[in-house]
Amino acid sequence: MKTIHRIALVLVIIGAINWGLIGFFRYDLVASIFGGQTAGISRVIYALVGISGLICIPLLFEAHKEVEAERSRTQGYNNLKYETEFSDEADFTDIREYNKNNSNNSNNNNNNKQV
Repeated sequence: MKTIHRIALVLVIIGAINWGLIGFFRYDLVASIFGGQTAGISRVIYALVGISGLICIPLLFEAHKEVEAERSRTQGYNNLKYETEFSDEADFTDIREYNKNNSNNSNNNNNNKQV
């Protein structure tokens, strides 16, 4: 995240805390610290928080980019190998072939018994 986005995010959090105080307790922290809502420094802080909110709008869509990147990374993992550092992955192809042959033989035996 860029430095400007971090600064903007901090200012938005400060603004959110101030709005929470106003909403729950009718207490404007910025105005009480800097001499009222019409004081010059209070107005500058309110303006900076507002601009920071606009700067943080693109951050809403970055999570979507991360999800898309994660999906594209995991699509290549359909054929996972469960090897460990101590042994190779077990090869079950001969077991599958054995099961196929036995199931074919048992089907043939059943067909021969019916005739």
